[in-house]
Amino acid sequence: MSVNKDIYIVGSDHSSQLTQIAFNNHAQDPETHANNKHADAMVADGLNLPFLPNYFDFAISIAVIHHFSTPERRIESVRHILNTIRPGGRALIYVWALEQENSRRGYHEGMDQDVLVPWVLQNKQKKKKKQPPVRRKKNVSERGNEEQLPEASQEPENEEQEEEEKKEEVVKQRYYHLYKQGELESDVEVAGGKVVESGYSRDNWYSIITK
Repeated sequence: MSVNKDIYIVGSDHSSQLTQIAFNNHAQDPETHANNKHADAMVADGLNLPFLPNYFDFAISIAVIHHFSTPERRIESVRHILNTIRPGGRALIYVWALEQENSRRGYHEGMDQDVLVPWVLQNKQKKKKKQPPVRRKKNVSERGNEEQLPEASQEPENEEQEEEEKKEEVVKQRYYHLYKQGELESDVEVAGGKVVESGYSRDNWYSIITK
């Protein structure tokens, strides 16, 4: 968002944590924490964008629309994007393609377009270290019997044990609609937009659209 400080950019996402990261990195000064005048970030719903109509010169939507689970919701999300840009403004939309024969995913024409994709998260957890064995020394009593006593340097039993971090993998399933060739352009037209340019790039279909 801070690539060009001569323009004002507003970023939004449904995730409050991602929005906070964007705000911290782009919408405030890292030293003074004062708000910058060239960027802002907020939590927003793609089907209920809180922006004025006909306001922005451009909009960018990357890897968002393919997460909506019905054609009606995907078309409605395009309609909301169109509503935010001024007449003559443009929007760029990227979605995952069904045609990914050459990628590691291997999706291709004829497969189901609605899929669940596993995302592996790394969760940090605490693991207790094992206490070292108690070393004992011999003590000779008056009777001549040897007794095993703990070393004086041994830590008390009630003291908290040291802990170290370990990573545990957690798998989450995310819904994707894989767009086939021409489908994104069709959604744009149904939403009331016009396609200026479209194409295929890195396993994605994209369209540059206007009102």
